[in-house]
Amino acid sequence: MFSEKSIKRKFLIQLVTASAVLILIFSVILYYYIKIQVYDDVSANLKKEAVAYIENTRSKLPFVSKKGDIGGAISGEFGADKISTVIRIDKKSEPFFEQYEKNGVPYITIFYPYNKARSSFLKIERDISGTKALLDKIKHSIIIANLLTFLLIFAYAMFLSETLLYPVKSINRKIARLNENFLDKIDTETLPDEYRSLGESVNKLIDRIHNFVKYQKELFIGTAHELKTPLAVMKTKNEVTLIKDRDVETYKETLRVNNKTIDEMNAMIGSILDIGRQEGAQFDKPVEVDLVQFIKDKAKDFELIARNKKKTIKVDLEPDQYCIITQPSLLTHILQNFVQNALKFTPEGGTVTIKTRLIGDDFKIEVIDEGPGIDESVDLFAPFKRLGNKSGAGLGLFLAKGAADAIGAKLDLKNRKDGKSGAVATAIISSKNYCPMGESPENKRRGLFGVLKRDYS
Repeated sequence: MFSEKSIKRKFLIQLVTASAVLILIFSVILYYYIKIQVYDDVSANLKKEAVAYIENTRSKLPFVSKKGDIGGAISGEFGADKISTVIRIDKKSEPFFEQYEKNGVPYITIFYPYNKARSSFLKIERDISGTKALLDKIKHSIIIANLLTFLLIFAYAMFLSETLLYPVKSINRKIARLNENFLDKIDTETLPDEYRSLGESVNKLIDRIHNFVKYQKELFIGTAHELKTPLAVMKTKNEVTLIKDRDVETYKETLRVNNKTIDEMNAMIGSILDIGRQEGAQFDKPVEVDLVQFIKDKAKDFELIARNKKKTIKVDLEPDQYCIITQPSLLTHILQNFVQNALKFTPEGGTVTIKTRLIGDDFKIEVIDEGPGIDESVDLFAPFKRLGNKSGAGLGLFLAKGAADAIGAKLDLKNRKDGKSGAVATAIISSKNYCPMGESPENKRRGLFGVLKRDYS
């Protein structure tokens, strides 16, 4: 009916088993409680009967033999009970009961002290066949009731499992039906509290799928457009050149223009290949990274590039240490793109500042340039959106956005608000990726870019 991996199957087994054990224990306790109460009532009744009989007949009772369990002269019937007097020197002079079977008939007998000096007891023997039959009926009724209860429990467990698993099944159906045309989010308000976080996680995944599909479409369309245009220009240039004979310099100029166009196309194709490599890097095993040390080490590489362009890299890093679990290659994509863009638009003699701060528990990275600024109305993280009139494929920020989505970071690009010209590229890394790390020099020396030897899958 259910596979071994079925949650419903496990739930049913656990619920039915637990309920059955509980009911079984309760039934056993109930049966023995009733049994004890019934026998207590019988014993109390016998005791009262013995006291009443002794009070009514004491003066009339004859001498009782000293032999054990031998009836005296007063043996007779008192209703359904057999009454006699016996001597039991093996017992203390206190009332006691015995229960036994004789010829297959159950009996209960009370021995009530009559003459303590002679160890004489009044013996009242009662046939308890009716009582035993009543207890048997009660036991059979409890067993039948338990069987019916088990069936009800199973039916209730089926109903309860369906009710509890309905939100999960609903989420599962929505995910199964997801495609690029119908990316409907799950209404988390209708979910039970226990499943709300799951619904929110699925909605975040849907957002990522939606953005991925959107940007992939833009990437494919943009790639076709960006490659088609220079190819058309090259073809037109060649056709015009071939209309009639030209001098050698004209042919050379045409070839130079075509080669330049080919170089631009190669750069664009290289950027597209970087997107594929980055998507592969998203599946790298995350490791512990000291983010501050990582940025310090990367900044040294950027300083060499900046010096060649007659520009300066400035670092302003706080706190001294901040450990996260992430993929270093994706962090490199983000930081490298921010710094390269900043260096591209900062004029000679200018400064690019790399600044880090804690915003609450989140880690904020800012790369500040001294360029002309940006048009904030344009989505510069979309593919083939270029900053200003600089050359490039327009895929750098798109790559950075993909890397940020993979590690759960948020990117932003705004103009400076300090009265100076330039832009501020921001990456906020969630504290969900944070991992504690000691302040010892040993930890600071571990691994390249602060990557620790221990990793996490």
